[in-house]
Amino acid sequence: MPEDSFHGPMMLLSGTANRPLAEEIVKALDLSLTDATVSRFADGEIFCRLNENARGRDVFIIQPTPPPGDNIMELLLLIDAAKRASAARVTAVMPYYGYARQDRKDQPRVAIGAKLLANLMVAAGAERVLGIDFHTHQLQGFFDIPVDHLYAAPVLTRYFKAKALSNVVVVAPDVGAAKMARGFARRLDAAFAIIDKRRPTPNETEVLNLVGEVEGKSCVIVDDMIDTAGTMASVVEALMERGAVEVYVAATHPLLSGPAVSRLTEAPVAEVVVTNTLHVPEERRFEKLTILSVAQLLATAVANTHSNESVSQLFD
Repeated sequence: MPEDSFHGPMMLLSGTANRPLAEEIVKALDLSLTDATVSRFADGEIFCRLNENARGRDVFIIQPTPPPGDNIMELLLLIDAAKRASAARVTAVMPYYGYARQDRKDQPRVAIGAKLLANLMVAAGAERVLGIDFHTHQLQGFFDIPVDHLYAAPVLTRYFKAKALSNVVVVAPDVGAAKMARGFARRLDAAFAIIDKRRPTPNETEVLNLVGEVEGKSCVIVDDMIDTAGTMASVVEALMERGAVEVYVAATHPLLSGPAVSRLTEAPVAEVVVTNTLHVPEERRFEKLTILSVAQLLATAVANTHSNESVSQLFD
């Protein structure tokens, strides 16, 4: 075996952003999380320490990076701690890539937050990145290290196949979600439609046109994330007004910020299906919400990365 293809025994760490998912992943791998301390000083400053030997280990750090920024600092500090403990390789496992929507200069004098985060991770010592459903696929190009970009589509479409819905049309809520929605439609052997919308202000959406036929059909709206649910609520209303029999929502990342829960609860939606890339606290859950696990998907990707096997087969 070539020297550079072996990175020592596997070690899995977790920050505090989504520890339940990390525990599911290690259970699927028949391992346990490495003992590590992630605590706060009195002023809120973060302290990270590995309490086990990491020398020569293949370290995977499981930490999504939603707000607040402390989640990013935890990831960076854990990477730095592992590198300074002489880990053979450090892989950042990011079920959700925070700041992904700040991926270009679409206004004068703005920051490109997604690129900045990539630079910070590499500077901290990350040598690989493993993520799920980046907001835009081009984010992979922000890194000069290997990036494995996974998709939650197999998990979500498996659930909808089991529901055996009839006369289904998959709806993209905007042009940006079109590729993801087409993949869903292909997997579900369903028709495809797309919404033409505009944003009068950030986090507000106005539906202008619908391209496709939804009258008398079961609709599944597909997107990578649900933030304030303004888009989803308005699209659900528009589809019902245009004769849809029922409307489902499917999304990978449940940010569920601000008024999202009340909007989705009040909307005429049959079910909201998301994954556990982000932890949804009990007080933010509601009757129509279904949370599917991506732990097995990530566990397989971690195992294949460790053993230098293909990760692309998980895209099928």
